Amino acid sequence: MSTTPIGAPIPISSVPNLRDLGGYAAADGARVRSGVVYRSTDLGRVADGDVAALDALGITAVFDLRTAAERELLPDRVPQGAKEIALDVLADTDPGAAPAMMQGILTDPALAERLLGTGDTNQYLLGSYRDFITLPSAVASYRALFTELAHGPTTPALIHCTTGKDRTGWASASLLLLLGVDEADVFTEYLLTNEQLLPSFEPVFDSFRAAGGNPDILLPILGVRRVYLEAALDQVRIDFGGIENYFATGLGLPDTTLASLRERLLTRD
Repeated sequence: MSTTPIGAPIPISSVPNLRDLGGYAAADGARVRSGVVYRSTDLGRVADGDVAALDALGITAVFDLRTAAERELLPDRVPQGAKEIALDVLADTDPGAAPAMMQGILTDPALAERLLGTGDTNQYLLGSYRDFITLPSAVASYRALFTELAHGPTTPALIHCTTGKDRTGWASASLLLLLGVDEADVFTEYLLTNEQLLPSFEPVFDSFRAAGGNPDILLPILGVRRVYLEAALDQVRIDFGGIENYFATGLGLPDTTLASLRERLLTRD
C-alpha cells in the first residue's frame, strides 16, 4: 500500500482537490486499494508544467460528471492515453439556472446576501444532493460510472465535476460506503474538500471583499457541509433503506457488478 497519508492532496497545483480514494479501512479487515480511483476538480486548467505529474498517475479513464455546457466552456485536458467518459448527472435540471445564479453571487455582494443570506448552509445544494438520488439523469450517470468501474478497462480512473465537491462528492462517498468504509471516515474524506479546494478560491474571496462583501457568506456554496451529504443519505434511507439497496435497486446494479466493484477496489494485503 502507498505510504502517502490517507486523503492527502496530490500536489498538482493546477488541479486542486485531487486525491486518491484508497487507503481507508473497509469491512472484514479489507482496505480500499490505492491508485485505483482518484477524484478532483475539472481538468480544464491543467498547466503545462503539471502534465507530466498528472500523466504519471497512470489514469486510463476520466469520468466527467459536468453538464454539456460546463464541458463546452472548459474542455478537459486529459492525461495521455486516457479515455473521456461524459456523464451529465444534472442533465434533467434547468441547464441555465445554477451557472447564472453563481456568476451573479460571486460578483455582486448585495445579490449574494439576498440569495444566500448569512447562514452556514445553502438550500439549493441541499436540494441538489437529494437530486443525486432521485433525478433520472443522475441515476443513469451513476449507474454507468459504477458499471464501468466494475467491468470496464477503466482503472486507474479519475472522477470529477467542476469543483470536485458535490457530484463527485456523492460518487466518492457512496462508493466508499458500498465498500464497507465506516460512515465517520466517509464524512472525513468528504469534508477534506474544505481544506483542499477552498484555498484555490482566494482570488474570488479577495474580489468579493473588495466589492464590499463578506466572503464568509460564499463558503456554503464554494465548500462542502456535513448536512449536504446527510441530505443525500437521508434520501437513500427514505427511498431504499440503505446504501446496498441504493446500488442494487436505485441504480439497478446486479449482484455481479457489486461483487466486481468490491473485488477490484478492496485488498487484504
